[in-house]
Amino acid sequence: MPKKNKFCQSCGMPLNKDPQGGGSEKDGSKSLIYCSYCYADGQFTQPKITMPEMKDLVINEMKKMGMPGFVAKLFARGIPKLQRWQTK
Repeated sequence: MPKKNKFCQSCGMPLNKDPQGGGSEKDGSKSLIYCSYCYADGQFTQPKITMPEMKDLVINEMKKMGMPGFVAKLFARGIPKLQRWQTK
């Protein structure tokens, strides 16, 4: 069985902070690598989003949650390293 990641491999959110406990596959099982905001029913919720757009989205969402902008930007620096954004 594949190992569950600690962080969503699309946005970087800690999967233990996901209210749904992770995204869902087509068969209804939980995704081991993506959160429910990024992935549902076996597909990305925003399939056309670019990596720079995802970084901006994450920064804005973290600021809405009260995180200082510089902390949000530091966190978002890791997004290009996530599995979704690795070029094939």
